[in-house]
Amino acid sequence: MSEPEGWAGIGPGDRGTPAAAWARWLADRGPDPVFTIPGGCRRLVVVAPHPDDEILGVGVTASRAAAAGVDVTVVAVTDGDASHPDSPTLTPQKLAGLRVEESRRACTQLGLPEPVRLGLPDGRVREHPALLTDAVAGIVGDPGPSTLVLSTWRGDGHPDHEAAGHAAADACAATGARLVEYPVWAWHWAAPGDPRVPWTRRRRVVLTDHELAAKRAAVSEFVTQVAPLSDRSGDEAILPDWVLDRLVTREETVFW
Repeated sequence: MSEPEGWAGIGPGDRGTPAAAWARWLADRGPDPVFTIPGGCRRLVVVAPHPDDEILGVGVTASRAAAAGVDVTVVAVTDGDASHPDSPTLTPQKLAGLRVEESRRACTQLGLPEPVRLGLPDGRVREHPALLTDAVAGIVGDPGPSTLVLSTWRGDGHPDHEAAGHAAADACAATGARLVEYPVWAWHWAAPGDPRVPWTRRRRVVLTDHELAAKRAAVSEFVTQVAPLSDRSGDEAILPDWVLDRLVTREETVFW
């Protein structure tokens, strides 16, 4: 996860919708249908705008597919070098190297392969729509509906996430693969029942105790994101506990 400079979606001190509010609302509205990898699915391509989105959004969903023998590919669109633009401690190049290694270790925790890295500029993915679409389509190939593409939701509110979602949708249209979307930033800016979110398409993946523990262990690998780089201004944690409380829960959400 990265916050693009000047993004209006997050302001200083803005903590967004608390995890407890989401938990109450989801419980009150009744259980949504459970999502399972469709029968006949032979390949799963997970599109992650930044190193950690693949784990935060659908880490267990992808892990289950891999354990079931589905050929899983994780596509890292950027290397996440823009997560701390004002850091006095790490250069963007050093940060990118650390985030790539964190993503590799986190995927290993969940039995996922090392991501394929496209190296697009963090925070500026939308400037390269054709390049990203062609890259995802090339990775998907021409398998038709036996391949599922899991990408960040096209309405997620973060420009990189939305650009990745649109590229994935275009790649699916070109190849015949099926698109499934997952929210990340929407849990911050949206409110329970927000009409901009396609709740009728929500499907849930319910985690076991073991899976939840494994996901937490994987998330803990993202040290540059979950902990401050230092005690200096500009080095604050991007994923403090109150953000993780929204993202690492008993359920993963997809729009199907």
